[in-house]
Amino acid sequence: MASERKKTSLAVIGAGPGGYAAAFLAADLGIETTLIDPEANPGGVCLYRGCIPAKVLLHIAKLIDDVRLAEGWGVSFSKPKIDIGRLRDWKNSVVTGLTKGLGQLAERRKVAFLRGTARFVESNTLEVAEAGGGRTTLQAEHVIIATGTVPAPLPGLDMSSPLVMDSTGALELADVPRRLLVIGGGYIGLEMGTVYSALGSEVTVAEMMPDILPMADSDLVREYKKNAAHFFKDFVTGALAEIDVSGKKAKAAFRNARKREEVIREDEFDKVLVTVGRKPVTDSLGLENTTVETDRKGYIKVNAERRTSDPTVFAVGDVTGEPLLAHKASHEGRTAVEAIAGMKAAFDPQAIPAVEFTEPEVAWCGLTEKEAEARGKRVAVARFPWAASGRAATLGRPYGLTKLVIDPETERILGGGLVGTGAGELIGEITLAVEMSALASDVARTIHPHPTLSETIMEAAEAFYGLATDIYRPKRG
Repeated sequence: MASERKKTSLAVIGAGPGGYAAAFLAADLGIETTLIDPEANPGGVCLYRGCIPAKVLLHIAKLIDDVRLAEGWGVSFSKPKIDIGRLRDWKNSVVTGLTKGLGQLAERRKVAFLRGTARFVESNTLEVAEAGGGRTTLQAEHVIIATGTVPAPLPGLDMSSPLVMDSTGALELADVPRRLLVIGGGYIGLEMGTVYSALGSEVTVAEMMPDILPMADSDLVREYKKNAAHFFKDFVTGALAEIDVSGKKAKAAFRNARKREEVIREDEFDKVLVTVGRKPVTDSLGLENTTVETDRKGYIKVNAERRTSDPTVFAVGDVTGEPLLAHKASHEGRTAVEAIAGMKAAFDPQAIPAVEFTEPEVAWCGLTEKEAEARGKRVAVARFPWAASGRAATLGRPYGLTKLVIDPETERILGGGLVGTGAGELIGEITLAVEMSALASDVARTIHPHPTLSETIMEAAEAFYGLATDIYRPKRG
């Protein structure tokens, strides 16, 4: 098929949350924009194989857990009957609906959408191999790279084995193994472990770090583990997993991460889910034909405007490195477009919220106690236990914790976290407080509706002064 030549003001490679946010804002600002992606509609990994399908399944997991709890409240249901095929269809329908909606938004904004993969010929020229077999040479004044990441394999493990799956495979719900080993105790591992546990698997999580969720503060992790224990058979921490998939079952040997010769335990599993991290999609971009620089892991180096070392090329989202979060990508995409449009722009957030959408949920933002300790920075921590929350009690989940990390001299809120049902919906308030340099007194004096879980943030701020209504804490000296 003959090659076609086109021109555009802005080419965006990758239509995930970073890419489509960038393309849509550019179009709104009057910039001629072409969006390139191998899928039929925008959405990227987040919508097709990540955030959205995972949250569909996590909602089901919570529903099943609610049924379990309801028996203790005097309301009994028969054991849930799970039709995996219909569940899979519902998940797919949610994905289809959202991605089609994004496709319609692209059309309404007159964003040109090229379905295919792009490779740099030079800094301002792309060759697009289209899904239909054609080729387009696209010249652009500016290019934004938003190609994201893919699951990283576990070294030494045959990822093609039917006994092994990555996060993408796990979301397909091909079956529900009787015994599942999840390698990796971060976001993806715990979320998918929760899903498969609710659907009937016996789940063991292996993590090489001393504890799961190594990026979160230990008090949040402790509270989570205490109240999520029924989802997991075991957490094997501080361990490296050696997996043999040559037989009918996966044989695992867990070795001490520090003393690798020491075997902690051995076990057998029907399937292994590998969630040890992700790697950037940069190898196929032809970056050698530009002056774009990457770090040793392949992530693209950018400045505050999200501009790369090549003046006309920008990069946003997961392809630029941690934290690998959709909402971070979206804001970076908008920052890059503002810079291209000649506006004053810099990606310099005071806090980026992180959420573990398990049950209970775990969320945090800004400065953590762990980070403060590493920096040698003195902080005060105010906590409010959800056992004292009327709303948590009415939900039948009277457990959880809200904490604020506060500068003891200025009383400014530097960070915070929550663990409990719906924590992900609440972390935005603490993020706003950090971003706006709010004081603990600002939050304490803000009237919150009763009874709600949001009150726990207000009462944590009150606890900083020793004045919380629903718990007793001595006043600060």
